[in-house]
Amino acid sequence: MTTTRPHRLATLLLALLGLVIGVFGLALAAGGAWLAWLGGSAYFVAMGAAMLVAGWLIARGRPAGATLYGLAFVVSGIWAWSDVGFDFWPLVSRLVALAVIACAVAAFTPLLQARAGRRPQRGQYVVASLLALALVATGVRAFQPVPMVAADTVAVAHLPTQAGVQTDWPAWGNTVGGTRFAALTQIDRSNVGQLQRAWTIHTGDVAASNGFGEEDQNTPLQIGGTLFICTPNNIVLAVDGDTGARRWRFDPHTHVPQWQRCRGLGYHQGVAGPDGRCAQRLLLETDDARLIALDPRDGRPCAGFGANGVVDLRVGMGVIKPGYYTLTAAPLVAGDAVVIGGRVADNIEEGEPAGVVRAFDATTGVLRWAWDPGNPAITRLPPPGQTYTRGTPNVWAGMAYDPRLGLIYAPTGNATPDFFGGLRRPGDDAFNTSVVALDVATGRPRWRFQAVHHDLWDFDLPAQPALYDLPDGHGGRVPALIQVGKNGQIFVLNRATGTPIVPVTERPVPVGSIPGERYSPTQPVSAMPSIGTATLTESDMWGATPIDQLLCRIQFKQMRSQGAYTPPGVDTALQMPGSLGGMNWGSVSIDMVHDYLIVNDMRLGLWNRLTPRDKLKHQVTGGTEMGLSAMTGTPYVSNRNRFVSLLGIPCQKPPFGTMTAIDLRTHKIAWQVPMGSVQDTGPLGIKMHLGIPIGMPTLGGSLATQGNLVFFAGTQDYYLRALDVATGRLLWKGRLPVGSQGSPMTYVSPRTGRQYVVVTAGGARQSPDRGDYVVAYALPPRA
Repeated sequence: MTTTRPHRLATLLLALLGLVIGVFGLALAAGGAWLAWLGGSAYFVAMGAAMLVAGWLIARGRPAGATLYGLAFVVSGIWAWSDVGFDFWPLVSRLVALAVIACAVAAFTPLLQARAGRRPQRGQYVVASLLALALVATGVRAFQPVPMVAADTVAVAHLPTQAGVQTDWPAWGNTVGGTRFAALTQIDRSNVGQLQRAWTIHTGDVAASNGFGEEDQNTPLQIGGTLFICTPNNIVLAVDGDTGARRWRFDPHTHVPQWQRCRGLGYHQGVAGPDGRCAQRLLLETDDARLIALDPRDGRPCAGFGANGVVDLRVGMGVIKPGYYTLTAAPLVAGDAVVIGGRVADNIEEGEPAGVVRAFDATTGVLRWAWDPGNPAITRLPPPGQTYTRGTPNVWAGMAYDPRLGLIYAPTGNATPDFFGGLRRPGDDAFNTSVVALDVATGRPRWRFQAVHHDLWDFDLPAQPALYDLPDGHGGRVPALIQVGKNGQIFVLNRATGTPIVPVTERPVPVGSIPGERYSPTQPVSAMPSIGTATLTESDMWGATPIDQLLCRIQFKQMRSQGAYTPPGVDTALQMPGSLGGMNWGSVSIDMVHDYLIVNDMRLGLWNRLTPRDKLKHQVTGGTEMGLSAMTGTPYVSNRNRFVSLLGIPCQKPPFGTMTAIDLRTHKIAWQVPMGSVQDTGPLGIKMHLGIPIGMPTLGGSLATQGNLVFFAGTQDYYLRALDVATGRLLWKGRLPVGSQGSPMTYVSPRTGRQYVVVTAGGARQSPDRGDYVVAYALPPRA
């Protein structure tokens, strides 16, 4: 029998195939050797060597090359299973690229056999077809949303005493208790699929994508038929709740160099001034440290408040460099007081502006009290010639208020700088990263609960506490405070006493060796489910292909990784979760129908490294959210950044962001689903235009409604989503013009009776696309 010599094109294709396999193998072998030298898996160097030999043989037309690659691919499958089990996305990272090559090798094997003078075996086409089908099935599976924790069947409860009673959305979290629950039922899981855009408006203030933190993170307020919106540069707009038509606009002409944002406004129902105006008032904090009272009827400042409607928040603070003290959270209206904290610039220098919390009379703007964490003797303004204590823990997140107990709950941050605490004072350590309950009348602390001892990780308590009366298991309710943290912990405290309702234990943590530093040997750990806090291992590394997965493994093996409390050092320390979260400022919502706590998170590791200042060749000043920070006044400069691959993809396995429902009766996860797709992002920031629900980092807050729904928009793709609160199943999504970091809110129009869901869209954090949109959704009008 004779054989036919392959065509020159076939020879060229074999050479190209062999070259691709060889180059791929060379990269794996070189990187694998480095990884093995670092003490990592030897698989990559072995697979790389096998691919090098197989590629050389295939390029030379030897069938043995196909056989060798086939065996190596089978061994890779066994290794992948032993490394990650049947976890889908880790298997994709390890096997899909190799399977594509295996499919090509199988398809070209008959040509190899013919070139070697053998009779081609057509069975190889069957192997290639099976591999192609497996790849297609993998692609189909990649588009299917699969929960990490699937829900059991949940009986739908009802709260008839609350149905339809909500008339306004008067506070950032709907209530001063921050529950973000709306007792509205017009839009429910039976009809949410019919939602459509009712109106869209432009605010005129586009959050520039300039790397300096200008972002739209607003939740509008609604009083009667009017919606009140605040933009990144503190411009306030009043619009018609049914049409979006503008009623007035107020521009405070705020000027700060960075971190421009306005998460929300305050609203106070009071008495009219001598001129008959301002019976109600909106309270606006500006980024350049002013507190402004506006008449919601016309947007004009209330003349009887402060100086012509303005209170200067710099009074008593001492020197404030531009951008070092800004106010981004919504002011808390606690009875007739307006309570404010403030954000200080992170990690730049010692002795930054004070972390003082102050209460002002909501009618007059007169200072009622001040809580200075560093000096309890100061109860209002500092004595002449003095300032509030500089460099104390600050309260940059939203606060909550219980009018029955007369307590304000302030979640504190870190005394700067964040990553070296050797110079902190006893008062700093006492109030760092804590929930502090303040008496609403005097501002004096009643109790405190510390979530992180001697915080060296920038684990500020970033979110408004949620106040909710929990089932006590005996038919009653206990007043609770729920506090989430960047470290993925959830603490449930008795809000009258500060004692944990859900047990908290002190667990040993690693300590470091930085001269002059001190370390807490333990940290508090809640018995509530922790979110995204597993200590990373080499097997958790991920990438779109085995090569970038290998590079992430190499990065990982070069770092010191001891979990969330890996102490900073002069080496590279990996922290997971990182200081972005875990959970962040969006806080939580509470589904009062099922007693579910709704939590969204991001899963981003951060690496950090301290460099002794006396070893620097160049002076470092200032700092940013990521990168070099001067930490002036300490012996060190810090450098930190996200733990991502060369493609800009997080190095650990997906999901990178989730939505979780926790049953507050059992303290167990009811369901957990990945949140967000790669529709509008991807490697190197290139949009993939694929709705693969891999779960992306989230930033913003959720909304729970009595219609058994959870609304959320703070994803990396451009959608407002509605989930079934009982199961986490996606019921509807509406396309937004750009991404959103806003938290959705809802209301029923007193004029038309329609329920609207409203969200602002100024751009997702990692996206260059920016806008100035406010979008309202509603069911179709009834005929």
